[in-house]
Amino acid sequence: MDEFETKWGDAYPPIVKSWRSNWARIIPFFNYPPEIRKVIYTTNAIEFVNMSLRKITKNRGSFPSDEALLKLFYLALNNIMDNADP
Repeated sequence: MDEFETKWGDAYPPIVKSWRSNWARIIPFFNYPPEIRKVIYTTNAIEFVNMSLRKITKNRGSFPSDEALLKLFYLALNNIMDNADP
């Protein structure tokens, strides 16, 4: 954490503050083996995509066809991928 703060603290002070105040809850995550951490990352990504798709369909009562829903999901997934961090 000290190395991170030295390198990135000036550029990202809110992140350093957040990590410092939540360090006791963050550090146990790093005790998991890399394989388990990858699953956790993947799960978070899947949950984000599901949340995004639910968000765009929430206020729509119905769709004229299955194809209309698939087109909406296609466009939404493209938008999610375009805005994803590399």
